[in-house]
Amino acid sequence: MRKKFLKILLLGGLGVAVILLWKTFPLISGYGAKVMCSAVFVAGRDPVVVSRQDLGRFPFCLGRYEVSRRDSSVTASVWGLGKVKAIYRKGLGATLVNGVDERDLRRQVPDSLLAVRPGGDVDTMDWPRGDRTGDTVLPAGVDRGKLNGFLDKIFLKGDGHDSNGTRAVVVVYDGRIIGERYAAGVGPNTLLAGWSMTKGVTNALLGILVRQGKLDIGAAAPVAGWQMDERRGITITDLMHMRSGLRWWEFYALPDACTRMFFEEKDMGDFAARSGLRHSPGEVFNYSSGTANILSGVMRKALSPGEYYRWPYEQLFYKIGMYHAVLEPDAGGTFVGSSYCYATAREWARFGLLYLYDGVWMGRRILPEGWVKFTRTGEGYGALWWLNNAGRWPHVPADCFVCEGYEGQYIWVIPSRRLVVVRLALQRGRLDVDRMLPVLLDAL
Repeated sequence: MRKKFLKILLLGGLGVAVILLWKTFPLISGYGAKVMCSAVFVAGRDPVVVSRQDLGRFPFCLGRYEVSRRDSSVTASVWGLGKVKAIYRKGLGATLVNGVDERDLRRQVPDSLLAVRPGGDVDTMDWPRGDRTGDTVLPAGVDRGKLNGFLDKIFLKGDGHDSNGTRAVVVVYDGRIIGERYAAGVGPNTLLAGWSMTKGVTNALLGILVRQGKLDIGAAAPVAGWQMDERRGITITDLMHMRSGLRWWEFYALPDACTRMFFEEKDMGDFAARSGLRHSPGEVFNYSSGTANILSGVMRKALSPGEYYRWPYEQLFYKIGMYHAVLEPDAGGTFVGSSYCYATAREWARFGLLYLYDGVWMGRRILPEGWVKFTRTGEGYGALWWLNNAGRWPHVPADCFVCEGYEGQYIWVIPSRRLVVVRLALQRGRLDVDRMLPVLLDAL
């Protein structure tokens, strides 16, 4: 009897494992195809290096990634199973072919609807408009030794020997770049993923819509499927503060709604919007990439089809010198406002400066007056930005607010110290921010 029970238990466990693997393989393939496609065709990196660095850890090392220069695509599979394809489109970046015919996806957005990058060479323009930084004399009161000590520490593991995965760091103090360092194979012109720092970009784009009179964030979110139930009470402000009340689990290690949204769904925001209500709107904080993608859909509804794909570039990126930034859409054509923005470290620093300067860039207001104050309203989390006002990092000023992304991406903005710090990484372990940033602050 005992042997029979153990046999049934073993077979049951094996069955669960097979089902789990069957559901997991497409997610591994989808992640790998998307990462490889963006890294190769958006950032111009070597596929061999991407396989070793970005996709070298379990379970992504199980995947096989075939890069086609002929049609700008990447096809991924795990032991020949769970095959997924991502394609690159100029001006749009990489997109997984989900729920749509590849030929239709390639024809989805005509070139005439894409933004045209302004002329001029950023290398010949002074910072922050361009990349020319001028003299290397530090401002009075900045300790070069301590500044270099910070840069040394942020690139090392706790044991002081191996890299912790940091790829790029830019320190901007009082408007000037006073510190900058890159890992081998990465430089000032390398486009790197922001992951959830993209939520901060979504905040900016929503703010610009408000300034242009195209959006009222106090109004109910215009989601068609919510109008006949209690979800109709969810406001855009609720969504921005991650207090929608929608049921969502932000977990990446198992097949679930979050990973399915990213790697299997055609329209990420529409998928997330199908979530049921768990709490009353506006009451309970629940961090959710799905919520950010619902907001992406809100933004799309506020714009005409003819302006949508140009709009983020013309109204934000190009105005603040993010000339190489790429915001990627899903297969349904909606920008993935939770996660898929690529930019250089200096461009991410410019984005941080926009918020340090209260939404004004080079004397020109980009964000509505009071928008940054609204962004920083909340405890621990504001409107798509993290806040330090609840003491998350006790040794960092309480007015610090942060864009933060998967694998250790950060933009720290500290108004009281006139400071913006960007750290981009392929993180191994966690960065001890509360020990790291005070080293820099001590240098100022």
